[in-house]
Amino acid sequence: MDTHVRTPQDVFMLPQHLVVPPFQRPYVWEQEEQWAPLWQDVRRLAELRPAQPAADIKHFLGAIVVQAQQPILGGLSASSIIDGQQRLTTLQLLMDATAAALEAAGHDHLAGQLDQLTHNDEMYVRGLPTRLKLRHTNKDGAAFDEVMDSEVPVDHHSLVHAAARVTRAHAYFAEAVDEWLRSDDDGASARAQAITDALTRGLQLVAINLSADENPQEIFETLNARGTPLTAADLIRNFVFQRLAAGGTDTVEYLDQWPFEKPFWEDEVVVGRFPLQRSSLFFNQWLVAQTGEEISPRATFTRFKQFVEERELQHGETIVQLLPTIQAQAAAYESWTRESKSQDRQLNRVEFAFYRMRAADSQLLKPLILWLYHPERKLPAEVIDGVTATVESWHVRRQLLHLKLGDMGRVVADLIRSHAATPADQLASSIERYLSRLNVTSTYWPGDDEIRQALTKQPVFRRFKKARARMLLEAVEDRFRAGTNQPQVPRRGYPIEHVLPQSWVKHWPVADDDAAAARAEHVHRIGNLTLLTTALNSKVSNGPWESKRKELQAHDTLLLNSRLLSTWTGGWDEDTIDARTEVLIDALLATWPVPDDHVGSVVDPHEKAAGWIQIKHLVEAGLLQPGTVLNPRPGNWQSRTALVRPDGLLDVDGKTFETPSGAGRFVKNGNTNGWSFWRLDDGRRLLDVRDAYSGTTPASKSTSTPDWDLLHTILELLPVGHWTTYRNIADVLGITAAGLGNHIPCKQCVNTHRILRGDRKVAPTRQWSQTSGSPDPAQLLREEGAFVNGVPDRDRELSSDALQVLIEQ
Repeated sequence: MDTHVRTPQDVFMLPQHLVVPPFQRPYVWEQEEQWAPLWQDVRRLAELRPAQPAADIKHFLGAIVVQAQQPILGGLSASSIIDGQQRLTTLQLLMDATAAALEAAGHDHLAGQLDQLTHNDEMYVRGLPTRLKLRHTNKDGAAFDEVMDSEVPVDHHSLVHAAARVTRAHAYFAEAVDEWLRSDDDGASARAQAITDALTRGLQLVAINLSADENPQEIFETLNARGTPLTAADLIRNFVFQRLAAGGTDTVEYLDQWPFEKPFWEDEVVVGRFPLQRSSLFFNQWLVAQTGEEISPRATFTRFKQFVEERELQHGETIVQLLPTIQAQAAAYESWTRESKSQDRQLNRVEFAFYRMRAADSQLLKPLILWLYHPERKLPAEVIDGVTATVESWHVRRQLLHLKLGDMGRVVADLIRSHAATPADQLASSIERYLSRLNVTSTYWPGDDEIRQALTKQPVFRRFKKARARMLLEAVEDRFRAGTNQPQVPRRGYPIEHVLPQSWVKHWPVADDDAAAARAEHVHRIGNLTLLTTALNSKVSNGPWESKRKELQAHDTLLLNSRLLSTWTGGWDEDTIDARTEVLIDALLATWPVPDDHVGSVVDPHEKAAGWIQIKHLVEAGLLQPGTVLNPRPGNWQSRTALVRPDGLLDVDGKTFETPSGAGRFVKNGNTNGWSFWRLDDGRRLLDVRDAYSGTTPASKSTSTPDWDLLHTILELLPVGHWTTYRNIADVLGITAAGLGNHIPCKQCVNTHRILRGDRKVAPTRQWSQTSGSPDPAQLLREEGAFVNGVPDRDRELSSDALQVLIEQ
């Protein structure tokens, strides 16, 4: 291996072919994140170098790795680009676009200097279709060749591949260089010389040249461990095709068998609040299905590589033999995903599972489904449907109780591993028995009585996201329809309607405060919810029962509504809501059943009780007395207080709230973690009282001193590609943002570039100098993918609630 720091003139001057292999990912750089910053750096060089010639100012572009290969065209020396094809492609486009601008301005000799770095001399490539030194053999080849070989002035809009990224990059650079050259008519010649000098001698690359017998994959993996934004799927793709090439296989033949080039596989899927490219997620789930191991997304590539090597060593199965299995399962996975999004299709059991997982923001069952559908297993459809239904019941019932899902991935992996040799006719019953035996809070299968007890009084509309609540109501509707052999309800995002309206005071009066409190408790229960094919007019929706009843009759295409109206023919009140709640719970339990004798008992009931704690639990335990006044943490809202009611609700300015966060949101007019926001007169946060209830901390814990250990934990857990604000972290710690800012420079504080001000900008004290040796925080966030269109992506922000979830997982 030969490593040198080189200028573009050093890298590109000799006659050669630098080849982008067909299995390399396509060109993905864009204007906001890459083209514009590169042009700004080159322009700065062009302006500074003539002013300070003795300083010999340089700009470092990064590293490239190439490996010598047999000449492919015209007998010229050839090298395969192992890493760095994005920057090499961009640099070639910039140099060629600059040459075009220089030629158009009459600086032919300077344009010729750049042409020598992008095009081979005619004498070396006589008879070949192009003189280009950089050759794309992937899908960018035609567009790259077209724009790089176009006559000056280049009419980018008329090119066949005008919409391609490489063409758009060339057009951007051509316009930017032309505008810069024209901005100083008196010094145009000096500017032309300066930009040529900057491109040929002002830039630097670390060029790593491998001999033909060195292992390029090892170098590739080592370089990309630095944090270069390649996905697990990118790394796997390179590994697969490097391995094919090393075995003497024609890789072009197998490109058609690589299904992950479509936009479907490039989409991001949120997993546990964090996005993954769908292709990377698939490989992770496919590996779980293959190995029966729980695999972290970060370990996907490493485990894939190990799996392939193990299969070849132990079973003689080469990557060539493995590719058809990957292709077949990827095609099935794509089909299940696409069909599950169909609004009117009658979904099969697996497609329904995919739909319900999406509604629940979950990916849990997909490895198991891939395992069931492995081409070699050839399981009967009724066995697959039975297993899917059983495991979905376990999954959904735990979600209905808001139980943590952290250990469930381990159970799915163990199901796969422990049933690898189970005969098909015993598989469904064996998995049912396995799940029934689970008896700890983190994994057990809840029984009917516990589900009924929880849903009877649970404010479903508030406790679940709308997609999940809608999915539950659709399940009830489908259960009703199954009894009369009707088709599934269309999944068109029908509005969720409160029969007793949320704004009930005007047209649905009650006698006294106790009756009002009872009504407020009932309004969001599942028995008061229904689906409508079209939304009711808001006046009707909030109007008296008789007028609303007539409108509901006009929407009785759903059995949810027709049975509601035919069963409860009188008025609509708390008693009818309770009665209908029982009917809907019956339908849910029948949709996701458990074995007849299953109870769902656990050996750690206290841990279960601590899993989802409300204010009422603290009141019932005597840790929080009715009438207690809660104060907000320091800030502009200190004059506002919350009163703890005997029923466990919080009263703020005459309004009642079921959760501390809801009360805090009302006071702050913004999201907050209410458990940290509210505190008692003795300085304890509600979080400390909750921890005392769950047995994790003593009830007398004081918060007079900020919990810096908790801060350091939060900072360590801040994921790549996401950001938060000083205010969000301060909410979790229960301190002021200013106090947090004063502590942040401590040596234990890591990932601080992911903390922004409330206006989504880097704090002035965090603006590191580029000459200090420390990276710019905004640039780091851009490289991590936390920016979109040059500003922090709001979808990547971690709120105080999200941070709390992060540290509790």
